[in-house]
Amino acid sequence: MPELPEVETVMRGLAAVLEGHRITEVEVRRHDLRFPFPKDLARRMEGRRVASFRRRAKYMLMRLEGGESVLIHLGMSGRMVARRAGEAPAPRMAPQGLASDARGHNAPPEAHEHLVIATDNGWRVGFVDPRRFGAVDLVPTAQEDAHRLLQGLGPEPLEDAFTPAVLSAALEGKRTPIKAALLDQGVVAGLGNIYVCEALYRAGISPRRLAQTCVGARAERLVPAIKAVLAESIGAGGSSLRDYVRADGEVGRFQEKFAVYGREDEPCPDCPGVPPCQGIQRIVQSGRSTFFCPKRQR
Repeated sequence: MPELPEVETVMRGLAAVLEGHRITEVEVRRHDLRFPFPKDLARRMEGRRVASFRRRAKYMLMRLEGGESVLIHLGMSGRMVARRAGEAPAPRMAPQGLASDARGHNAPPEAHEHLVIATDNGWRVGFVDPRRFGAVDLVPTAQEDAHRLLQGLGPEPLEDAFTPAVLSAALEGKRTPIKAALLDQGVVAGLGNIYVCEALYRAGISPRRLAQTCVGARAERLVPAIKAVLAESIGAGGSSLRDYVRADGEVGRFQEKFAVYGREDEPCPDCPGVPPCQGIQRIVQSGRSTFFCPKRQR
């Protein structure tokens, strides 16, 4: 599933081609994804200008003039595919990102392309979701945070309001491992497996450590680590592990900077000296792989 940096990258790509432009046509090709599309979705979107975009956790909100927002979740393998009429063919696949394939407005539809949005500036954006775990809904813009999928989400990790004191309060009394606590969207919104592993490494905190012991001084290390790893990944266009690409069709590059994720048995990049480091290890926590350095992370 795309994590915060990948969703942010997709959203910025959408904003670049849609913001300020009017939706001229919406084609709904099936009645549902994870849950049914809103009633009269096409009618309620057509003719509206795209005012702005907002990301909340792993959700995108496309705000339309008139006071409604289109909520989009990519699910496990969803992607946004943008095509512009009149450009030379240059197909690009982007299962978790926005890609300009430049095949023209009348190009054959992508397989599993369930929703298509056309705009007055010649762009055509399709939501492709082979596994249909994604979601599209409409919500009043003024009530976005009251939507059932957004209720109860924790603070945005890149906002100033996410501080060591806020994280410490959320972790107080939690006897789950810190890795599991950080994946809890009610503790902090948008974090996923990759970036939790990387942030814990940077902070020198073991993923096995109980969350309630990560308050105070450890939270002072952890919050900046979370912010830094997310910001760096967004700057690199996200992480391309399988088939994710950026808005311009290029792959994300942050996987080249992974310190621990996916590096089982490789040397730790920050463990010189003695005793010798055992290298990066992988354990399974709550059904997910966790990568860490037992020597560096305590």
